[in-house]
Amino acid sequence: MINLKINGQPIQAEPGKTILQVTKEHGIHVPTLCYHKDLNPTGNCRMCVVEVKGGRFLSAACVTPIWEGMEIQTQSEKVTKDRKLTLELMLANHPQDCITCDVSGECELQDLAYEYKAAAPAWGSKGTRYPVDSDPNPFIRVDMNRCILCRRCVSACAEIQVRDVWGVAKRGFDEVIVPGAGTTMLEARCESCGQCVAYCPTGALSNKMNYGKARAHQMTKVTTTCSYCGVGCQFDLLVKNEKVIGVQSNPNAPVNGMALCVKGRYGYDYIHHPERLKKPKVRRYLLEGKKKPRDDGQWTMDNGQSSTVNGLWDWVETEWDVALEITAKKFAQIRNDFGADSMGFLTSAKCTNEENYLMNKLARQVVGTNNIDHCARL
Repeated sequence: MINLKINGQPIQAEPGKTILQVTKEHGIHVPTLCYHKDLNPTGNCRMCVVEVKGGRFLSAACVTPIWEGMEIQTQSEKVTKDRKLTLELMLANHPQDCITCDVSGECELQDLAYEYKAAAPAWGSKGTRYPVDSDPNPFIRVDMNRCILCRRCVSACAEIQVRDVWGVAKRGFDEVIVPGAGTTMLEARCESCGQCVAYCPTGALSNKMNYGKARAHQMTKVTTTCSYCGVGCQFDLLVKNEKVIGVQSNPNAPVNGMALCVKGRYGYDYIHHPERLKKPKVRRYLLEGKKKPRDDGQWTMDNGQSSTVNGLWDWVETEWDVALEITAKKFAQIRNDFGADSMGFLTSAKCTNEENYLMNKLARQVVGTNNIDHCARL
């Protein structure tokens, strides 16, 4: 173990760790913007600077390894002044529209500006330099005026999705994050997974589908499991007025963490689709003599009600107990008349692994057939 002091407090830590890792382990607050636990540290934003005894300059905690006898100050006057200046320089290149910004309330830059009482410097803001909603991607809204050049989007795309869509162009004040070599996102091989949006600490990258629909405090988060495949990814549904308006990564998801595919992150609009089936339907056979054809293509039943039918079959909405009882009776009848091997089960890759396991158990142990297959081709 390595012996060091942080803010005068003796601490022991494992070799090879950075200052930031050690401070987090011991509950010592060090602010960050470009750093994220899922990504390789880069030391871009300089918000995590600390004062190391004997050092000529302030050190970025996220990339500075610890050593024996190290003495660190995380909240000295010099450190606090430097962090505030860094924030002011960011705000000078940032729109001053927090009052109307879509991510107000969950913006990491906004939180740090509040913590350090930082504002745009007296010599003014640079204002809007880039077109708003500048990319035709159908899911991701791009506004580089709000970008703080933290490069989280670059790292997330390269390290997690392995697509390398985002990169850095130009230098100095003109430096900007661009897809590809200044192309559109889709031309740069973007999969529209939204990983870059999930890791963006400001509103530079956001979701088009729920942009402008609600702020953080107006939504309720409900953790659920994705219904598109058997991987079991989890995420938070964003709910406002009992309606799902978006999906947000849940960093505590055990299977996927922050990662989601395009279907999981943006394929939620089926939830409130007017044609979505909400109850099971069973087919009812219309017996001869119990129907009277009409000119409009419907059948008049003996009770006077009309029903649109396909041939002699009519789909009827019912309750789950009724549908399951009918299914169970049909299973029993077929097994008794023809044997269990006359029955087959087909499950789907759109189910979770747990649901597929239960279907396998139903087929083999309850019904008594090994005729079960799985369609993995969506």
